[in-house]
Amino acid sequence: MGSVKNLGLVINIDRVFSKEDFGKPISEQLSTALRRNVTKNDYANIASRSNVSFSTIRDVVYRTNSLTKSNAMAISLLIHAAYENSIAFKLQAQGDTMFLNTFLKV
Repeated sequence: MGSVKNLGLVINIDRVFSKEDFGKPISEQLSTALRRNVTKNDYANIASRSNVSFSTIRDVVYRTNSLTKSNAMAISLLIHAAYENSIAFKLQAQGDTMFLNTFLKV
């Protein structure tokens, strides 16, 4: 999943994060949503695109490192990937539900 590559995506971090967000961990809710909806490949792709290390991105997501101006773009890209992945997971689950339902009909 994760299709942020080659989109020419332009993200304005000032619209994603406020000044108050910097210097502290991301919210627990954002952390949970990111962990649930991104893959290691998403981390790796975004790390290479944003010049922020895989481990820094992971640490921000797991709330052991704070959000900073220097890692905010990577986290913004990760939010975008998580959003796209969540839609894909939902569509995949709907298809699986319809398929599995055919086995349960009497």
